[in-house]
Amino acid sequence: MLKLWGRTNSVNVQKALWCLEELQVPYERVEAGGQFGVVNEPAYRALNPNGLVPTLEDDGFALWESNVIVRYLCAKHGAGSLWPEDLKARAEADKWMDWATTTVWPNLRPVFWGLVRTPEAERDVNAINAARKKTTEVLGILDAHLATRRYVAGPALTMGDIPLGCMVQRWMALPIRRPEQKNLGTWFERLCQRPGYQKYVNLPLS
Repeated sequence: MLKLWGRTNSVNVQKALWCLEELQVPYERVEAGGQFGVVNEPAYRALNPNGLVPTLEDDGFALWESNVIVRYLCAKHGAGSLWPEDLKARAEADKWMDWATTTVWPNLRPVFWGLVRTPEAERDVNAINAARKKTTEVLGILDAHLATRRYVAGPALTMGDIPLGCMVQRWMALPIRRPEQKNLGTWFERLCQRPGYQKYVNLPLS
């Protein structure tokens, strides 16, 4: 059976958990990271020398980096669904996965950490506001893209929606003012209807 190491309030662990739920693949989860520790123990570092979560174990094969874990799971268990068989559709999904990591999260993370995981007295309000403004701009790209499609790579959910869906949930749940981005909001509502998203992603921020 697959084993996934990681805590449920990690955005990167949520990617893998939601993916596993969509694929309906049996797995075991082991608490790790944050208050659970484990990640600095020698046995864990042998699996993941970075000491981060998630880590996936599959019959002696250890894999880390959340987007890579999602791709691996989709390729192995979701060909024709989360893993598009058409090369161009798969590249489209890949593109948005990488964009989520390189463009969305670096801008969104300071807002999330500043407002959720930093005591109020220690917050850098100017940095939070600047990051909020930039996040609004980059999500405008996604909003425009979603004007002509239900999901990021076309008419059906694919792996391309998973990293973005986990990040946008944080954006929607943060106690901030957000301009209306209608297409983004409709896509988010669509994700919220999925049982795996409800179970592992659309949760109170912590």
